[in-house]
Amino acid sequence: MRVLVTGSSGHLGEALVRRLLDLRYEVIGIDQMVGTFTTHNGSITDTDFVLKCMKEVSVVFHAATLHKPHVVTHSVQQFIDTNITGTLRLLEAAVAAGVKRFVFTSTTSVFGDAMEPAPGGPAVWVTPALAPMPKNIYGITKVAAEDLCRLFYRKQGLPCVVLRTSRFFPEMDDDRRKREAYDDMNLKVNELLFGRVDLADVVTAHLLAAENAVAIGFDRYVISATTPFSREDMQALQHDAPAVIRRYFPGFEKLYDRLKWKMQPVMDRVYDNTKARKELGWKPEYDFGRALEALENNQDVFSPLARQVGSKGYHSTVFTEGPYPVEK
Repeated sequence: MRVLVTGSSGHLGEALVRRLLDLRYEVIGIDQMVGTFTTHNGSITDTDFVLKCMKEVSVVFHAATLHKPHVVTHSVQQFIDTNITGTLRLLEAAVAAGVKRFVFTSTTSVFGDAMEPAPGGPAVWVTPALAPMPKNIYGITKVAAEDLCRLFYRKQGLPCVVLRTSRFFPEMDDDRRKREAYDDMNLKVNELLFGRVDLADVVTAHLLAAENAVAIGFDRYVISATTPFSREDMQALQHDAPAVIRRYFPGFEKLYDRLKWKMQPVMDRVYDNTKARKELGWKPEYDFGRALEALENNQDVFSPLARQVGSKGYHSTVFTEGPYPVEK
């Protein structure tokens, strides 16, 4: 079977191509950047290029995007061109080529301001049903691209599955205050409780989305590590997160003390992946509990695939303030 992966020189794109090749698929990898796992260099906004690449393709994994770290360095028009027009060109070409399934990589950033707790209120329980309130052009263009997928399912019958992924990149956090307060791995392990996912689990979610796309038709899913928390914990997480975590993982503080790590005092949101687990049959392997076990045994916290792909970065420029500039 021939499959197409956009953004194949990027972090998720490379991971998808690696796994698909292991599974003996014929993979067309497209990206503007040259890369080991890219077979065709070009822009997803180029109609002729996209149509040429789409020939005899059965499944599209659309991972190419301008990301949040590009908000300061790229114009609004560039975001619209890549994230909206590029998605439209791919959907049009997919229909013309008779593609059977289309999987679109979106982001939990679409929720934006909807993830801000009310003053004195509980942390926000984030499911696909939460109405998006994007706070920047990145989130706005991803919501628009999601809606294009929905439109092409409704009007053209192209099965499209949208995966709203939480953080899975290995780069350092863009928030200087967090970088100064926490060891990088400490911060990433903390995030597994509420808003991070391992790259290998993201890839598995994409493969299952493609497998189930025809039966699903169109839908959206949150892709994040399985949290130990429930809705009943949301109020307490906004006041004393370590106390809540202690109930689920009584020994975590002893390990954290040994590592000279710390748990953040409060959490303002928790991503709930229940729908993806139930409807896609997704079984993410990497969560906070597994991370604690790995740390106890001096093993790697994240997957071999994540280590293989490594850090990609987002810019060729080196910035003085963190890994990339942040919108003020």
